[in-house]
This record gives sequence, structure tokens and C-alpha cells, in this order.
Amino acid sequence: MIDAIQRLHQRLLHAIGRGRVTTGNDSGPVQTQQIRLGADEIKDDVPRLAEFGFTSMPPVGSDAVLVFIGGDRSNGAIVATGHQASRPRGLKEGETMIYTQDGKSIYLTADGGVVIEANGQDVTVNGAINVTINATGKVRMVTPLLEVTGDIIDNAGSNSHNMAQMRSIYNGHDHAVPGVALGTSTVTSNTPTPTE
Repeated sequence: MIDAIQRLHQRLLHAIGRGRVTTGNDSGPVQTQQIRLGADEIKDDVPRLAEFGFTSMPPVGSDAVLVFIGGDRSNGAIVATGHQASRPRGLKEGETMIYTQDGKSIYLTADGGVVIEANGQDVTVNGAINVTINATGKVRMVTPLLEVTGDIIDNAGSNSHNMAQMRSIYNGHDHAVPGVALGTSTVTSNTPTPTE
């Protein structure tokens, strides 16, 4: 009876572990990590569980919490990871941030809206049929260059011409020049010279 209690006690002690990520593999259907639990205990190919819809690859050196089913150290799963060096600090109650080790983030603030930090890198939206921004104030772009590869329509819904068509209409228009000849003659000016 005492042996059974001691075995149960040992299994309970071994049910949870904390260690550090030494390497990882994200090529299969389940991400696996190698975890160092102590000086003499390394676990290979430990599956890492994450909430549906969220995924990440913890950097080497990240903290990891493992649970071992029934206290069996050969049957574990990683249920939490954290990287102390890159974890953002100073969040207020109720705030959330998605972040990377190199400083990119999406910050859902308590009082400043949504802040996307690209950290000097590109931001790309792929595969969208339409992109709609519903703003009750304004949309402002602070950039040295705005490039558009398609047509631009202002006052969409009420304007029947895009900007390229309006430019063509403007460049092709002329003006009647009355009173330059005797009598009631009217001449037509040349079309304006477009300025680049």
C-alpha cells in the first residue's frame, strides 16, 4: 500500500514541468519542440498545443510549461510558452497585443484604438476581392509617395468619370474666343498645353 502511495506521489510530482525551448519543428500537422527541463532531462519532439486560430514559433530560449499525462514523462504536451526578452511590457488592464521577436505588433489598446507597428517592414494584404474602410472621421495617409496602379474615382456613386477620364476631358477642352475679328465672328482657342 505504501509503495502504491509513493508511486502516485511521484506521478503527481512529474505531472507538470517547466523548461526552455532548445529547438523546434513547424513542418508537420503538429508543431513539436525540444525542451530542456533540467541539467539531465531533455525531451524531444514534444507536441505544442495552441488555441485555434493562433500560431507562433517560440524562439530558442523561450520558457515552456508542459503537462505529462498521468505523470508519465514520456507522454507530455507543451501548453504555454513565453519569451521574456521580447515580451512587450506595460500593457493596461484589458489590452491585447500580438507581437513578434523583432518588434512587429498589432496592439489593441484600451484608449488609443488599434495600433499596427511594422517596425520598418512591408505590410501586405493578399487575395482580397475588395477592401473597405468605414471611417466616421477621415482616412489620412502620411507618405512621400502614393502609387495607384488602377483608376481613381472620387465622389464614388455620384461621379460618372474616373480621374484619368476627367484629365482627358480637361486636356481636350477648348474655349470660344469672342470679339477678336470684325463683326460678330468667334474663333476657338487651341487646346491647353498639359503641365506635367
